[in-house]
Amino acid sequence: MTPPWRTVVLSPHFDDAALSVAALVRRLPRPLTVVTVFGGPPPEGSPVSWWDATCGFSSAAEAYACRRAEDARSCALLEAEQTLLPNPDGPYGAVGPLRDLDALLTGLTADTTVLVPLGTNQPDHERVRHQALAALDRPDAARTLVYADLPYTGHLPEWATDGASDALAASQKWGLAYQELTRHHLCAVAHDLRLDDEQWAAKRAAVLCHASQLAPLAADHGSLAARSGPLRAELAWSLDARPGPGTCVRP
Repeated sequence: MTPPWRTVVLSPHFDDAALSVAALVRRLPRPLTVVTVFGGPPPEGSPVSWWDATCGFSSAAEAYACRRAEDARSCALLEAEQTLLPNPDGPYGAVGPLRDLDALLTGLTADTTVLVPLGTNQPDHERVRHQALAALDRPDAARTLVYADLPYTGHLPEWATDGASDALAASQKWGLAYQELTRHHLCAVAHDLRLDDEQWAAKRAAVLCHASQLAPLAADHGSLAARSGPLRAELAWSLDARPGPGTCVRP
């Protein structure tokens, strides 16, 4: 049976869709689902990972249950269906292809839009992008957008300006994933949102659902609830069907 969605947002972890595209999600066609790729439970008896311990959890099972519930609350605010793939989070998972991702993507129709993470300085996100773009590389595939994953891309000094794409093309600190993308695809800015107060308030509410993650993330990225922080803008590029080198340009 073909899934009924018009829009599919690939969120590597439980918080990535809210952090990266909460404002954009509200503009996209329904029905819409947020697919957490690393949405499976850890193997039974797994010791708690260093990240989950930093977040205050005593066990891997506790962390998973809490984060899944946080995501459900966030998806409800975004008016999105929650879809979970069975891959455990990075510290608990295995190498190799991500389970069920190819089947989900190849089952979509051409009138569906799929949002794929760029993977700025985040190996799990980059892994999702590589496999998703390979699965979507066919003539009848769903339309693909690649979104800037936050807070990572938001550290670019030119973030939230018209020069963000050009700056990513030149940055050796924040632009490597973008540069890899443009070596293989022609692309253009499809959505460039600078959030007004109303949009920011709605996004902040979705982000705060993921409360267990915010204090540890703040150690490296600053307050994610601050209006002036890296979440204040959202950016997504459309990919040309023709592979080849190029840079993303504004339409």
